[in-house]
Amino acid sequence: MARLRGPGGCPWDREQDHRSLRPHLLEEAYEVLEAVDAEDAEALRQELGDVLLQVVFHAQLAAEGGAFDISDVIRGLRDKLIVRHPHVFGESQVGTAEGVVTQWERIKREERQQTPEEQVVEGVPKSLPALARAQAALRKAVRAGLERRPEETAANLGAALEQIEDPEADQAAVEQAMGELLFAVADLARSLGVEAEQALRERVDGFLREFSPG
Repeated sequence: MARLRGPGGCPWDREQDHRSLRPHLLEEAYEVLEAVDAEDAEALRQELGDVLLQVVFHAQLAAEGGAFDISDVIRGLRDKLIVRHPHVFGESQVGTAEGVVTQWERIKREERQQTPEEQVVEGVPKSLPALARAQAALRKAVRAGLERRPEETAANLGAALEQIEDPEADQAAVEQAMGELLFAVADLARSLGVEAEQALRERVDGFLREFSPG
């Protein structure tokens, strides 16, 4: 990558910056998901390489600016894995996967000196698709002890449906109610252990297959 970015390198690579590479990283990540969904090991190998290329590219840009290099990225990841797995590298005792996640979130909160509420607000990327972002926010809220009660979720579903079906509701009210409905559905999916984004993606794929020739 240093060669590609250097004198006599690739004109396209030399023109890129962190912002111009954003859509490529997102696209490659989705292609990894498609390979996983297809259970295609060879495609997964290739797509993981493409994601790794984006990591190397961003690290090279940062190295040119004197911020950090790829070794710093890897070292930071190694240190994070050690610190956040005290049940493996330290004396902590955790016996379940959910306990590991709770411990991970607590350690991260302590590192950043955040309250549980701050961790929820700051820990969900804005660039996530809306349905995935909703479920990520809800999961973080649960781990921070801010879980909504099942009856509250059910009530929100019912209220949103009533608002949508109200013939006197204006477009703004219907749009707000639809948002509440989708958010409640994401919460219901979370409580059932279902990835809402994945479930909807598979349903869309099935819908499109209905129109495929043959």
